[in-house]
Amino acid sequence: MKINWGTGIVLAFIGFISFIMYFVISMHTDNKLDHDLVTENYYKAELEYQNDINKEENSKNLASDITWQRTSEGLVISFPKDLKAENITGKVFLYRPSNKHVDFESSISLSNYNLLIPDNRLLDGRWNIKVDWKYNGKPYMYKKEITY
Repeated sequence: MKINWGTGIVLAFIGFISFIMYFVISMHTDNKLDHDLVTENYYKAELEYQNDINKEENSKNLASDITWQRTSEGLVISFPKDLKAENITGKVFLYRPSNKHVDFESSISLSNYNLLIPDNRLLDGRWNIKVDWKYNGKPYMYKKEITY
């Protein structure tokens, strides 16, 4: 059988379309290629963005900012020592960009200006820390990308 130009072009189109369809179907069915939005309520979080900017500015105006350190027990988040620890309230949110199922939120309960997040709750890799806290009613925020 002899293949002419018309048949070759049709076969090339069919091959190309099959190739594209294979990748489209494999992208939709492969779970390791599944990516989600950062938050489920994306638009609500967008409306709160200016408040977050104001909280971060308040945090920058402090004499010292929050620090973190990895220890054998876990992640230790240290608050400024010039503030009274009993007046600090808020939440810590740890976001894992690669897996939303390990994200968690914890309320702040300090011991000696430190908050310990146990090692068994954290996987090795990249985490985004967001500490939304208040001191004497004034809101502050600390955001950091870390590799644990």
